[in-house]
Amino acid sequence: MTVLFLVGRIVFALYWLHAAYQHLFKSAGLVGYTQAKAGYKSVGTAKFAVIGTGVLLAIGGITLLLGIWVRLGILCLVIFLLGAAFKMHAYWKETEPNAVMSENIHFWKDIALAAALLMLLAVPLPWMYALSW
Repeated sequence: MTVLFLVGRIVFALYWLHAAYQHLFKSAGLVGYTQAKAGYKSVGTAKFAVIGTGVLLAIGGITLLLGIWVRLGILCLVIFLLGAAFKMHAYWKETEPNAVMSENIHFWKDIALAAALLMLLAVPLPWMYALSW
């Protein structure tokens, strides 16, 4: 079972690291999307939000991958997910049925991922196969 935990942890961490990469190095499309969805008036504010959330994602992904400072990483990811759910995927603000459905799916995906991360807090520390400092 410890190998399954390690494999799952690596894949889960890579998910967050991929998202961090998109936010930090491929942010052009995300900035426009963020500006439109979150209602930011300036591109600078939207870019700051994208880069800031990219940092949260990177911290979360790295800590999960290495198994160190896991509580900090989980906190960063939960903050990201709750912000994304309520700011970016507010399905109750949509009027077009397909947009309502799409945002509803993304909203509940973010809430479920946040809940899964909170469940990881129940795994005793230090995690197996974690780097030690």
